[in-house]
Amino acid sequence: MRGRRLLRSLLIWLLLLPLVIVTLFPFAVMFVTAVKAPAEVATPSWWPGSFHWANFADMWVATGFGHALWNSLYVSVLAMVGALVVATPAAYAMSRFRFAGQGGFRQFLLVSQMISPIVLVLGLFRLIAALGLVESTTAVGGVYVAFNVAFVVWMLQSYFNAIPPELEEAAWMEGASRWVALRRIFLPLCLPAIAVTAIFTFINAWNEFIVALTMLRSQESYTLPIRLFALVAGRYTIEWHHVMAAVLLATLPVVVVFSWLQRYLIRGMAMGAVK
Repeated sequence: MRGRRLLRSLLIWLLLLPLVIVTLFPFAVMFVTAVKAPAEVATPSWWPGSFHWANFADMWVATGFGHALWNSLYVSVLAMVGALVVATPAAYAMSRFRFAGQGGFRQFLLVSQMISPIVLVLGLFRLIAALGLVESTTAVGGVYVAFNVAFVVWMLQSYFNAIPPELEEAAWMEGASRWVALRRIFLPLCLPAIAVTAIFTFINAWNEFIVALTMLRSQESYTLPIRLFALVAGRYTIEWHHVMAAVLLATLPVVVVFSWLQRYLIRGMAMGAVK
């Protein structure tokens, strides 16, 4: 029995091996290029003659990577927390209450998701400029909150519908108020769903480029996508070892967040699949 299970696991890994190779190949290229000497970057060799770990430190200082990393973390966490704070009560209300215009509100959320940010970027820039917040990363985070609210409401509502309302009703019969039942019964049950939504919201804000490029002008306020774009745009000589080192480091926060919330991701996806 144990040998049969081991054989089945081996066969599954053999089937998944091509997918693993395709997924990890870009990261391997980034790593190998990042640790090459500048003179070896253009050579057709897959392995560096020596590992230049100092490339990461040189890139950090030469490109101002630290400021961009902090700005991206700031706007992404702001977008994630702000969208959850605004959208969670709305999703709960849409899941548990019936009110006039509910269908129209759902259609509004759906249509707003279909609108690309690039269509609204000119109007957003004029609004932000009129408020004197062109160089404000907080304003960019606020725009990200607005763009992610509809997505978060749709995600959370589908998860909230999977939680039986009888659990809250049982708490009410025991004398708990609606707020106590929401805080002690409902929210702990939907924590995996909130974690899943938080991951996607964080990634959406982390990777966003158009709005940040329009609103942020000085290098001190650049987020990581703009900083990485500046390493290759309008340059006669591109230092690819710095570019690859920056791209590799830029993926680490997303990997850390995803790994930290992975258990909630699996539970949340399974929860949303059951109606």
